[in-house]
Amino acid sequence: MSAKKEKTVRGAEGTPILAVKNLKKYFHTARGNLHAVDDISFDIAKGKTLGMVGESGCGKSTTGRLLVRLHEATAGSIIYDGQEVTKADPAALKLLRTRMQMIFQDPYSSINPRHTVANIIGEPLKIHGKVKSTSEYEDRVKELMDTVGLAQRLYDAYPHELDGGRRQRIGIARALSLDPEFIVCDEPVSALDVSIQAQILNLLMDLQDKLGLTYLFITHDLSVVKHISDDIVIMYMGQIVERGPTEPLFEKPIHPYGRALLSAIPIPKLNSRKERIILKSEVSSPIDPKPVCRFAPRCIHARAECLASDPALREVAPGRFVACHFAEEFV
Repeated sequence: MSAKKEKTVRGAEGTPILAVKNLKKYFHTARGNLHAVDDISFDIAKGKTLGMVGESGCGKSTTGRLLVRLHEATAGSIIYDGQEVTKADPAALKLLRTRMQMIFQDPYSSINPRHTVANIIGEPLKIHGKVKSTSEYEDRVKELMDTVGLAQRLYDAYPHELDGGRRQRIGIARALSLDPEFIVCDEPVSALDVSIQAQILNLLMDLQDKLGLTYLFITHDLSVVKHISDDIVIMYMGQIVERGPTEPLFEKPIHPYGRALLSAIPIPKLNSRKERIILKSEVSSPIDPKPVCRFAPRCIHARAECLASDPALREVAPGRFVACHFAEEFV
């Protein structure tokens, strides 16, 4: 890979609570190093939502797990509210975990099926010593259940007795139990019915307004990310290829991959003549990739320069950052 340094892209207006610098995560395989996340930089303003989209396998979920140290970074820096996350010792990391939480994609596999709703929600309270008595514990769990819309009659219920929406509300309540400021939402609605998705999205947005939360919202659903995000990052094969404020990016994506991705959004109109960009060829191997544009094999605009060097992420219009040698042609 080239030794380029990506320019950090500023988030929505406000004070950044999270800054990611040249973050990398490589997984060793028998064939070489798989570049799951490869030299990405971004920040998120306090109280805002950064949406992260891209195809399956592009590194979205790995990025989210790196931020909360569920994966250890290969290189790079994660600075949360002035503190370096990647170098935090166990005691400091435990404290950070009270401020940074995660909501997982599958609401069933991410909770213990042998525990009751109360035990699942209340376990972090015990681990971090947030309650001093049984009555205080019960009151806090019930308060969290009320906050996420879970009826208190489910206090002693088990996960298999509940539907997906209620299970995801358990996961949200557990994430909120330690009063965090930042939450990684890893496709929190993708496993739910459409009607339930809307309920969970509205809940997350209400909680953000009420509690001043900051989100990294990871999803493959472009309609969902448009609804909830202030800024959007588009990833392709472990790299950020485009970033910008939500409305301008959806109105006119600049990177060829971003244009193809957004062209796939269905329009609920009869006889719609929206142009659909069909990507051809195969995705390149993420194992020890060459220092060239990784989208070039699928890009109809690819030229010799695309196969000679890896484009850096750069500002090509106010607030719009794109990793393409010829981005100015598409502005």
